[in-house]
Amino acid sequence: MIFPVGDDQVHGGDTPWFSHILIALNTAVFLLMAYYVPLDGMEAFYRAFGAIPSELMRGNDLWTLLTSMFLHGGFVHLLGNMVFMYVFADNIEASIGSWRFILFYLAGGLVAAATHVLLGPGSTMPMVGASGAISAVLGAYLVMFPSSRIRVFILIFFRTATLPAFLFLGIWIAQQMVSGWGSLYEGGMESGGVAWWAHIGGFAFGVLAGFPLRNVLRERQRGMLV
Repeated sequence: MIFPVGDDQVHGGDTPWFSHILIALNTAVFLLMAYYVPLDGMEAFYRAFGAIPSELMRGNDLWTLLTSMFLHGGFVHLLGNMVFMYVFADNIEASIGSWRFILFYLAGGLVAAATHVLLGPGSTMPMVGASGAISAVLGAYLVMFPSSRIRVFILIFFRTATLPAFLFLGIWIAQQMVSGWGSLYEGGMESGGVAWWAHIGGFAFGVLAGFPLRNVLRERQRGMLV
């Protein structure tokens, strides 16, 4: 397995406040949940604030589409998502501006959740995590910075290496697609507790949004937008 640990940084542009705030907010929610919610109450908590497709299809608890984006199922889940956020989100925000970024991020999360819900409308398992919104960030990054160098840690060799963004992200989305199709054949949207199609839907949204966002970056570089 390979994990991103850094990338080429965008020089100039906006300070990525929201990228940092989102990392802090997700971490704070996890710590508060771990401290205040007893172990025997965790399932009820996730069912109350996670996005449950069968309920959403009935028009119930639509607000959980937002709250679910700030919940995580464990420390490893949180750490993985926040590492990806740390590596990839700041360049997007610095390039397009903070307010455009947060609107894009939230929209990506909603599209990711909608993809999961529509492909598994009868599921009663709550979906939690920032993965869908972060997947949108990855899709936009692929379009905007395909040649950026991504520093990765290769677990099996216990060493670091550098890969172009298009290669790393291409491998990443290929893994999601294989797992996503596998989950459909297995008869369930979740495989190993992972909402693969939320990742795929978020990434697709990010790729599509990446083209107009790339134009925003170019216009800002020309001084025509703020």
